[in-house]
Amino acid sequence: MAKVTILALIGMWALPLFAGSIPDRSCWLRAAAAPDSQVVYTLCEQGGLWATADGGSTWTKRDTGAAERARAMAFLDVKRGFVIGDHGMLLATEDGGMEWQARPLDTKERLMDIAFVGESGWITGYQGVILHSTDGGRTWARQKTGTTQTLETVFFLDASHGWVVGWAGTILRTGDAGKTWEKIVAEKASWSLTSVYFRDAKNGWMVGFAGQILRSRDGGATWQVETSPVRSWLTSVAFDGANRGWIAYDDGLLVSEDGGETWKTVPVGGRFFLAKLLAVNRSLWAIGQSVVLKSSDGLKWSRIESLVPGGTVPPNTRTATGPTTR
Repeated sequence: MAKVTILALIGMWALPLFAGSIPDRSCWLRAAAAPDSQVVYTLCEQGGLWATADGGSTWTKRDTGAAERARAMAFLDVKRGFVIGDHGMLLATEDGGMEWQARPLDTKERLMDIAFVGESGWITGYQGVILHSTDGGRTWARQKTGTTQTLETVFFLDASHGWVVGWAGTILRTGDAGKTWEKIVAEKASWSLTSVYFRDAKNGWMVGFAGQILRSRDGGATWQVETSPVRSWLTSVAFDGANRGWIAYDDGLLVSEDGGETWKTVPVGGRFFLAKLLAVNRSLWAIGQSVVLKSSDGLKWSRIESLVPGGTVPPNTRTATGPTTR
């Protein structure tokens, strides 16, 4: 990564990257951020960024200039945001995604997830990498993790309490903002984990390959298996304002109406490879392969048809309802 070395010599505030044109048809939506009740950003793996300032009624296309595969995104507010990706790529914007600058990092690993609580941020990646910022992402420092496993995702409940999960059932937790990370051994976590969510300091869920759902009632110290109605790769878990739990996967969604105790399927009318659940105002959005679904009325989900990168809306995917069982 010669570019990273050159940028490090130039300094923290590098010149904007060249924003090449990315065809609309080349967009696999991988991540999203909602820094405001109406402002939402969605990120294409290929580096394109779609932005809405009216809750999804209209969208504008912006390019990050990413030279590597983009994997995750976070915004501190409607102006300041970050995109991470392969080979230690970190891009930053201070104008809502109009222009992006490369920021140097002390790693060339693939970066998988990024999260902020206030001005404190964390990045996870391959080879057990966790990077931490205390100044809104201007500078980053490594934190000791004690593992070389890939760390898929990071979730912080507040500025101190966080959890990280990854390959081969890897689970880490911290109560001091990552100054120390405790490795949790959970025998039931037999597959790689891709998402973790805590509703409060005690109650958490994590999901992963082969339909794996695990539940903790003690802050992540111990985990119990919950029955999954599917054996698919579960990619994201979150709760909505009505205390319903949701899990995304390739073919649809799972829902829990009893506080995360039991789960059942909710079909979405197509195989969209859903990868991310995002709280937007009072609803949840599900991000997938060139599709955004919105939970607008309880258990009913509908496609946001104003954003269909590179294609038209198939007739059989306009509305999804549930729940059902298979």
